[in-house]
Amino acid sequence: MITDREIRELVPHAGAMCLLERIVSADGDSVVCATTTHRSAANPLRRDGRLAALHLAEYGAQAMAVHGGLKGDVARAGMLVAVRDLKLQVERIDDVEGEILIEARQLLANSGGLVYSFAARAADRELATGRVSVMFSRDS
Repeated sequence: MITDREIRELVPHAGAMCLLERIVSADGDSVVCATTTHRSAANPLRRDGRLAALHLAEYGAQAMAVHGGLKGDVARAGMLVAVRDLKLQVERIDDVEGEILIEARQLLANSGGLVYSFAARAADRELATGRVSVMFSRDS
């Protein structure tokens, strides 16, 4: 099993901003990651003790980075440029019990960037779905 320490090597974040804790499954097209960081009072995305469901887009983007790293892609500087078709089924996630599973599925990859769909679930409950686009820096 890939640990959170190994995941930290695959995402462009450090410390508490690395939101994913383990990889449940992965193949050439997708990855499923699990986390309980939404329950942590130290989660850096919390405001006034709450964690908005909107932040699941960041969890999805980190799952994208994990997937690319698992495929052996060289990490490139990039910027999250768009979140589309975002559907939130809850307002906040700090009160979600247990693990959240984040599935990221690659839809497009080229020299300019990536597009992935993502879905976040807890138990049998869908929390959010959407698409995330990352554009690579010209210098990378």
